[in-house]
Amino acid sequence: MDQRSWAPVWAALGGDPGLCGRVRFAPRTSPDGSGGVLPARLPVRELARSTVAVCALAAAEFGARSAKGGSGTAVPGVGVDDGAVATAFVSERHLRIDGRTPSTFAPLSRFWRTDGGWLRTHANYPHHRARLLYALGVPDDGDDEALTVRVADVLAERRAEEVEEAVYAAGGLAVAVRTPGQWSAHPQGAAVARLPLVGLERLDDAPTPPPLPSPGPRPGSGPCAGLRVLDLTRVIAGPVATRTLALLGADVLRIDSPRLPESADAHADTGFGKRSALLDLASRSGRASFEELLGQAHVVVTGYRPGALDRFGLSAGELAGRRPGVVVAQLSAWGGPGAGPWGGRRGFDSLVQAASGIAVAEGGPDGDPGVLPAQALDHGTGYLLAAAVLRSLTDRRDGGGSRRVRLALARTAHRLLHELEGAREPDEVREPYDPADWLGETDSPLGPLRHAVSPVAYDGGPEGWARPPGRPGGDAPTWG
Repeated sequence: MDQRSWAPVWAALGGDPGLCGRVRFAPRTSPDGSGGVLPARLPVRELARSTVAVCALAAAEFGARSAKGGSGTAVPGVGVDDGAVATAFVSERHLRIDGRTPSTFAPLSRFWRTDGGWLRTHANYPHHRARLLYALGVPDDGDDEALTVRVADVLAERRAEEVEEAVYAAGGLAVAVRTPGQWSAHPQGAAVARLPLVGLERLDDAPTPPPLPSPGPRPGSGPCAGLRVLDLTRVIAGPVATRTLALLGADVLRIDSPRLPESADAHADTGFGKRSALLDLASRSGRASFEELLGQAHVVVTGYRPGALDRFGLSAGELAGRRPGVVVAQLSAWGGPGAGPWGGRRGFDSLVQAASGIAVAEGGPDGDPGVLPAQALDHGTGYLLAAAVLRSLTDRRDGGGSRRVRLALARTAHRLLHELEGAREPDEVREPYDPADWLGETDSPLGPLRHAVSPVAYDGGPEGWARPPGRPGGDAPTWG
């Protein structure tokens, strides 16, 4: 594989360029043999390969550095198989829970024709659905089929950009579909283009917290064994990152608010290797429990709307002040505070695809918007986030210091649209891959699961997740 598609990402992570030769690739064709995996007009395959490659290399490097001090341990070779990558990037489609196919997008999460353009909405969560309908002045009678007709009639008479702002003001989620050129000219698109792909920052000179053995059964073997990760993320990108850290042996505890509903189906896809607990950070007891957890955490990963957790004292600086040496990884949709007028807004992969021009680039000949063959911004950013955490942990071994990592779905979209075309590779004549080769069967508290295995692989590891996903909020908010 041409290193131009992934070596710059490794460099953005601060990685040693001499390690690039440790990576080997196994190209595959699509299951029907018609072309490369994850076929699209945009270089999705190259994006997916590159994010998995740097994640696996970061894991191999961290493992080598952690082994007996790591001074003389060679970094093992890394294998990236297109079949594993393509299967994992659509893991939610392969998931079966006790034989059942999970639901993904809700009826009101879709493209809509408006007066002069297209609009994309996201209403998978009940509170987002309610805010969307409120902004449009459509009463919710619970009849999705009838609601879809009424919403379509309302939107057909309104401008997409006007609806975008009205729904945002109501706390909902909707964006106008733009061309790549329109997005580049938009203040937010211009701000995103100026961001680094991976934001890495050293916050202080605090010493590195030592690994901690689990008081109960070890969460798993691997280079991250003994590390404790607080997971405050939702949906796909953040959970993919923490699922990967769990694969590598970290003790990952996901924390959700009892006030916010979460999809049990999404949790079944991204909850491998983790435990899940509920904590109300607005309560005195919930804050006290969180502070106890933070006192022994090595990594905190957040994926809520930028600034939403700051009122609980969970900004990166405050977390580092109370847990010196911690790595704080922050994920946003649009770039975070200070990164343009939308930096602090909520967002999801589908909305970023629509706003950034991806939907137009992947659209049909009739002008209808299209989508990528996977939620590649989510999955790709998730593996990049895990890689950035691992690289920060590696660098911290040498010089200590609390670290902050920042990534954004919109910046990953910018890379897909503007930075990968020159590295696109022709499809190679290979045997079609079978997704079944990268699917596993696991018993769980949710019933038997069929699921994608992780594409992150290096010589000698990892062995796989030590535990299946449980029920959301089904564990105690304690370590071990």
